[in-house]
Amino acid sequence: STLPAVAEELLREIKKSFQETSQVPDDLLLGLKFIFGPSAVPALDLVDQRSVTRVRSPSGRSLYQVLGSSGKLYTCYSSCHFCTCPAFGFSVLQKSESLLCKHILAVYLSQAMGACQELAVSEEQLTNILLAEEEDEG
Repeated sequence: STLPAVAEELLREIKKSFQETSQVPDDLLLGLKFIFGPSAVPALDLVDQRSVTRVRSPSGRSLYQVLGSSGKLYTCYSSCHFCTCPAFGFSVLQKSESLLCKHILAVYLSQAMGACQELAVSEEQLTNILLAEEEDEG
């Protein structure tokens, strides 16, 4: 599953602009708010607070962890646009009201702005993170 082309293009424009000027111009911020609605501003806050961490194992497998505003750590899978937060399950999957939750949007924005923390872990540690998420779900 991929984001709509307009969303992908907007994220590309944000990345390009940020690389050139270290800023995101107002027109792109407005576009962000238009496309992603109420998750845009909280996602930008998460990026500003450097709440996004890319967790990577030696084999190259990776996932993202986002420290939510509530202080809870959520696991995001950017490859399939999935987050473990309740808002994702409700607004994105059940109601189809939003494209993404603020956590996944924060992952994409932090990638575009080079604002990701990096954490190298062993294969076993990565597996434990994934298994812990499954236990939380079930």
